[in-house]
Amino acid sequence: MERRSTALVVVAVLGLAMASMGCQQTGPSKTAGDGGGEFQTDTGAIETVVTEELSELKTIYFDFDDATIRGDQRGNLKADADTILARADLGVVTLQGNTDERGSEEYNLALGERRADSAKKYLVDLGVPSSRLRTVSFGEAKSAVAGHDESAWKWNRRVDFAVNR
Repeated sequence: MERRSTALVVVAVLGLAMASMGCQQTGPSKTAGDGGGEFQTDTGAIETVVTEELSELKTIYFDFDDATIRGDQRGNLKADADTILARADLGVVTLQGNTDERGSEEYNLALGERRADSAKKYLVDLGVPSSRLRTVSFGEAKSAVAGHDESAWKWNRRVDFAVNR
């Protein structure tokens, strides 16, 4: 339940930020300093975390309605694990689960969480300490590509990586 609350806070913060800026991203890309959000800690305190996406960590893509790591994405996760292990300066890396626009908000938040958890488990299996990884779900709120067909949806079913600064 705490994860759902955290995800909803992040989604609300991002939604308000996007609405106030009137921004719409038109293609899959990574930009530095794209935001962050407020997270509730285990003690109940609200912690503001500024995240920065890194182009050196590769986005992981998923099939429709699935949280299983695809065979063609395993090499990307291996490269991500190697980068995280080699770069202690990255600190905690946040795995951001995303979905396409189909499905209810609740369903998409849960699917985004499963995707982030699946990628985290894979990284841990490759030797990345779980203490260096955090997961969050954005569901459908953080689209990489605007559109209402498979040509856009395939880019939105993903896990992005960000570091906490």
